Amino acid sequence: MSDALINGLAGAGGGIIAQLLTFPLQTVNARQQTERDPTKPAFKDGAARQLYLVVKNEGWERLYGGLMPSLVGTAASQGVYYYFYQIFRNRAEAKALERSRRGLGDGSVGMLQSLTVAALSGCVNVLLTNPIWVVVTRMQTHRKANKQQSTQGLTCALDKALEAAITENTPYKTMDVFQELYKEAGVLGFWKGVIPALIMVSNPAIQFMLYETLLKKLKKRRASNLKGADGLTALEIFLLGAVAKLGATVVTYPLLVVKARLQVKQRIDDDKRHRYKGTFDAFTKMVQYEGLKGMYKGMGTKIVQSVFASALLFMIKEELVKGARLLVTGNTSLVKKLPSKPSR
Repeated sequence: MSDALINGLAGAGGGIIAQLLTFPLQTVNARQQTERDPTKPAFKDGAARQLYLVVKNEGWERLYGGLMPSLVGTAASQGVYYYFYQIFRNRAEAKALERSRRGLGDGSVGMLQSLTVAALSGCVNVLLTNPIWVVVTRMQTHRKANKQQSTQGLTCALDKALEAAITENTPYKTMDVFQELYKEAGVLGFWKGVIPALIMVSNPAIQFMLYETLLKKLKKRRASNLKGADGLTALEIFLLGAVAKLGATVVTYPLLVVKARLQVKQRIDDDKRHRYKGTFDAFTKMVQYEGLKGMYKGMGTKIVQSVFASALLFMIKEELVKGARLLVTGNTSLVKKLPSKPSR
């Protein structure tokens, strides 16, 4: 079993577990990001309040709307990302060793190279999996009608709402979303929001840059430890992943909001402020009508969810990689530690 395949499978497994544990927060965050009416609770309330309102008005199941395509997307995204990350990383390491033989450098992959590797892996991942995430966003933001509302009351509420998500009692299934997207824009409908998503490859790039920098510092401190990199505990990996994801999320969050706005179903109404022609149009209208505050709507929820999910992912992935290598080789010390390389 190749090293790239081991990392791809481990990344997929870790991503699925992290997704299951944090999905309700993702649903709430998607609703916060796509809410454009300042009078709506999603615009003002925190994550805890939003969780309560969803459960009260729509039921527990709505917290997991779009879970199945999300799990498929998570497995695909993590698998694709880590698989191509390892392939690009191997090539970068080979070139670094080649330069070292010519007397250039110490043979290790630098920060810029690591950033490039992560960005390339992210671009491949976005292009291959974007249709899945468009479906997930639409299912998460689909609002089930409040059982306590009368038909007349619901109609009035819908007439006044400036929501991107549709609200109805009928089930909203994956195939319904596929048909809806195809009717809207044909095949291109499945790549809504792909431009900010491609720009957002800087998120994992920054995340891995921070992660590997912190990891390298820990390794240097333990250079005298015979266990080397294997001396890192699961808790330490958890904390490294959390810090790295926190920094990346703060920098790139506005792109995430724009992507969600472009992917969600847009209502046909006379208010042009809430209809976007593209990425630049979305940015300018959000800043003009909602201010910079609108660009960071729901960031608190996202930080809690993404930091926790990322930390879980790193911790679980590392343990799965160790277990897979132990099964394949019988000795984890015979195979190099990933995703980082010990300093030479």
